[in-house]
Amino acid sequence: MGFLLAEKKIPITKIYLEPWFFGALVLGALFITIFFVMAITAQKNGVSVTSIAGKMSVVVPVFFGIILYNESVTFLKILGIIIALVAVYLSSVKEEKSNKKATLLFPILLFFGSGAIDTLLKYVQTNHVANEDISIFSGSLFGIAAFFGFLILGVKAIKKRESFGIKNIIAGIVLGIPNYFSIVFLIKALQNKNFESSVLFTINNVGIVILSTLVGLWLFNEKFSVKNKIGVALAILGIVLVTVS
Repeated sequence: MGFLLAEKKIPITKIYLEPWFFGALVLGALFITIFFVMAITAQKNGVSVTSIAGKMSVVVPVFFGIILYNESVTFLKILGIIIALVAVYLSSVKEEKSNKKATLLFPILLFFGSGAIDTLLKYVQTNHVANEDISIFSGSLFGIAAFFGFLILGVKAIKKRESFGIKNIIAGIVLGIPNYFSIVFLIKALQNKNFESSVLFTINNVGIVILSTLVGLWLFNEKFSVKNKIGVALAILGIVLVTVS
C-alpha cells in the first residue's frame, strides 16, 4: 500500500540511501518485536493487562515531547493526562481468572516498547521524513517488519512445524491495511503544527481505549462494570482537558 500510494517514487534498491531509512529499520524491528510481546502478554497476563500496559505507555512519548521539543506544560494538560491514565486503567480492567504463570516482565516490556515506538516515530518524523515521503517511509517500515516477521516465522516453523495458510494471509491483510493507514494518519497529524505530540498521543491512545471498550460491549457482549463506565467518562473528560489546554 505504501509503495502504491507513494507521492515520490523511489527505487527499492535506493531506499537505504534515504535519511529516514535507519529509523524505519529500527521501528520495523520494534513493530514486530512488540507485536509478539503483546501476544505473549495476552496469553500469560490476560487481555486487560495487555491493553493497560500498551495504552498507558503514552506517558513515555508525552514525557519526551515535553523534554525534547519544549512542549507546553500547563495545569490543565497535566491534570488531563493523569485523568486519562486513570481512565485507561479503569476502562481496560476486566475480571479475569488468575494465571499462575503471569509475570511482570512482559507487561513491562510492552509498556516501554510501545512508548519507544511512539517516541521514535515522533523523532524520525520531525527530523527526517518530508511530507511527500510519508507513504514510502510507512511502506518501508512495514516491509522491514515483514522481513523480520518471516525470519521469526521460519525459525518457529522449523522448530515447531507450525502451520501457515491462507487464513493467516487474509487476517494479515485485514489487519495490515488499516494498521498502515493508522500510521500514515498519525504521522500526518504529528506534522500538523497545531498539535503538540503530548496532546496528540494522549487523545489517540485514550480514544482507542474508549472505542475498543464500546466495541467489546456492543459486538462481543463483554461485561461493562461500574469501573469501566467510570473509566469511559473519565477518558472523555481527560481528552477534553488535554485538548483545551
